[in-house]
Amino acid sequence: MFIWDIFKMSAEGLLDRKFRVTLNLIGILIGCTAVTGLVSMTQGLNDEVGSQLNRFGPNNLMIIPGELTTGAGFMGQSFTWRDLETIRRVPGIDTVTPIIGNKIAEFQRKGETYFTYVFGVEAEYFEINEGWKVEKGRNLKRGETGVALLGADVAQPKDMDKPIFDVGDRITIFVNVGGEEDSITLRVVGIMERMGGTLGSEDDSSLFIPLRVCQQLYMMGGEFQYIAAQVKDRGRIPEVIVEINERMSDSVTVMSAESMGEMVGSILGVIEGTLGGIAAISLLVAGVGIVNTMTISVMERTREIGVMKALGAKSRDVLLMFLSEALVTGFIGGTLGVLLGFALGGLIGRYINLPVSNSIFLGMSVVAFAVTTSALSGLYPAWRAANLRPVEALRHE
Repeated sequence: MFIWDIFKMSAEGLLDRKFRVTLNLIGILIGCTAVTGLVSMTQGLNDEVGSQLNRFGPNNLMIIPGELTTGAGFMGQSFTWRDLETIRRVPGIDTVTPIIGNKIAEFQRKGETYFTYVFGVEAEYFEINEGWKVEKGRNLKRGETGVALLGADVAQPKDMDKPIFDVGDRITIFVNVGGEEDSITLRVVGIMERMGGTLGSEDDSSLFIPLRVCQQLYMMGGEFQYIAAQVKDRGRIPEVIVEINERMSDSVTVMSAESMGEMVGSILGVIEGTLGGIAAISLLVAGVGIVNTMTISVMERTREIGVMKALGAKSRDVLLMFLSEALVTGFIGGTLGVLLGFALGGLIGRYINLPVSNSIFLGMSVVAFAVTTSALSGLYPAWRAANLRPVEALRHE
């Protein structure tokens, strides 16, 4: 028999059992949709994290008090000016700057109340973080007070058609520290470019003020939470990190763009593998359905198989006919599942502001996995059909 004849008979066999084949297709489609959608969103998040880390700068270091693994760096520990000077004297360090971050404040505008993150920084902060660009106005300058640099969403909230603040306007922020309320009025000197993305949304909704003003406002004395540093030579980053740990008695966590990328990548890898594994269970369930459907098909078509063999069809022809039914089912279900997965992933991504990566490689991999699963599922029924004896098959009722 010719290959074309085999596929033609396979198609006829599938059309004769539309309902059962449709159930198999739905099972495969659900599994492929889940795999494609979840993995594409995870890959998109991974790409977004990579772009954000590139914005951080390959020569930059972020120094956090305490050990990040135990969470101590987020439990009230802080740096002093003496710590800053200790790090400044490390060989290879070009620039250092203190940072106060993630403080909360509220402000009112046109009868509406908004919340914002407040960062206390010095002018060197924007020299180190070159990815932070000002769209209107200017950056903060050394020694000035009573000024603020607004993130894009502070100047123009997402639900507003027009900006509510412009360069030169005054903004009054209200804070609550230790149960006591305080406020300060600042002059807007600049508005930052929209960072966008999942991780950039915090910067878009932030307000940057001079470090000493922030210390006074939040009653922090001479302390601050983080230190950002820039290394002259990227190749010296490992030895600079070792030197910082030695001088600070291993009481800090030093993060580089590379180490942050590895840490985030490992976390996202685990998430991607877990979500993909859970979704792949649906394909295995669909494979069981294929085994069941094709086994019943062999039983129903036993006499037909006997007639085919009596007319000269070889066992190989019968094997290929039944196996091709499984392959066609897997290919159609996998292809539809990939297309639906990409579509749903895109819709969900837009709804929750999550980037999605629809790669051709992912789609082809999912389709290949679906076809392989279907082929393995249909292998036993096809082998059983191929090994039926013509005389016994013709006697079957």
